[in-house]
Amino acid sequence: MRCAIFASGQGSNFQALVEAFQGLKSEIEIAFLFCDQAGAYVLKRAQNLHISAFQFSPTDFSSRQDYEEALVDLCQRHHLDYILLAGYMRLIHQPLLQAYPNRIINIHPSLLPNFPGRHGIRDAYDSGVAKTGVTVHIIDENIDQGKILAQEAVRIDPAWQLEDLETAIHTIEHQLYPQVILELVRKEMNHGKSIN
Repeated sequence: MRCAIFASGQGSNFQALVEAFQGLKSEIEIAFLFCDQAGAYVLKRAQNLHISAFQFSPTDFSSRQDYEEALVDLCQRHHLDYILLAGYMRLIHQPLLQAYPNRIINIHPSLLPNFPGRHGIRDAYDSGVAKTGVTVHIIDENIDQGKILAQEAVRIDPAWQLEDLETAIHTIEHQLYPQVILELVRKEMNHGKSIN
């Protein structure tokens, strides 16, 4: 299965995925990284990991539609099976959703449906809940509402600062995301079934 990873920032989940799939090219091949932010550290990680990278942003295009159609073209030229979002901070719209239905996977730092959106860790921390966690889900047209593939909880120690919770969440993300993707791909390869 050929996958691309979309990321916008530091890229720790990108690196965790690449490293987890090293030696598994017969099952999962990372075709490229796409980043929408010039100068994002994830681009440096891609260089260090010898992963091809592409970078452009909506401001390079006359419309959001043109931007997304350029993404579809990029993905189709590389014959992708899946798109994995790893800290990609833009909404996915119809051109990509139509081209890759049920084939765009995201990781979100909360136990969805709780704390959707951009600040899931901070929102959970500020709310005072006893636990939060990580969700791997399929992307649809709604923000953080697609079919859930897996979740793992994190109990919040009352003594923790926000940074402690962020560390705990990222540790689980780096383990859970590759595991879920590998299970998904192996199931599809073994049974010829998709996740529709």
